Amino acid sequence: MPEIEEKSLPYLVAGLGNPGREYAANRHNVGFMLVDRLAARLGASFSRLESKALVCKAEYQGRRMILAKPQTYMNLSGQAVGGLLNYYKVPLGNLLVAYDDVDLPLGTLRLRPGGGSAGQKGMQSIIERLGSQDFPRLRIGIDRPPGRMDAAAYVLQDFSRQQVEFLTPVLDRAVDAVLVFVTQGLEAAMNQFNGLVE
Repeated sequence: MPEIEEKSLPYLVAGLGNPGREYAANRHNVGFMLVDRLAARLGASFSRLESKALVCKAEYQGRRMILAKPQTYMNLSGQAVGGLLNYYKVPLGNLLVAYDDVDLPLGTLRLRPGGGSAGQKGMQSIIERLGSQDFPRLRIGIDRPPGRMDAAAYVLQDFSRQQVEFLTPVLDRAVDAVLVFVTQGLEAAMNQFNGLVE
């Protein structure tokens, strides 16, 4: 898909997670938490199901945005993201995927223009479905599991109460990062927001 940077083309912001109330507060669902907070900031709400994702549409400073929460479960996220990308004709450079990362300390944001999945199954599914790893992503640090705990079990646990308090300003800053990405581009967002949220 050609990289066309026109204001008229929409942006797709996909937050990764697992559907269902029992997963809502899991560390693995921090991508859902981000797009929920972004929707609230933009006065939008998730009310439609399209391409196996809950979606809402919003506008910010003249840019059209589609926010998405894939409902396929994490490991099949590519089905939803690929479907929406094609349906809305979103260029790869206008896609931003937000997800949890156990290799980053809690409170760290890391925007990148591309790269592998680093074992994150949702990202692996998206890369396979799109046939490319050259699309922007926002990794949100959730810390490594304590002791010898299995990472797969750790990410499906809820954030502790302390972590939830710490996460609130992190998600607010992540929303700011997404809005800078949409209005000023990825490099500006990387320069302003990569690193630990103070």
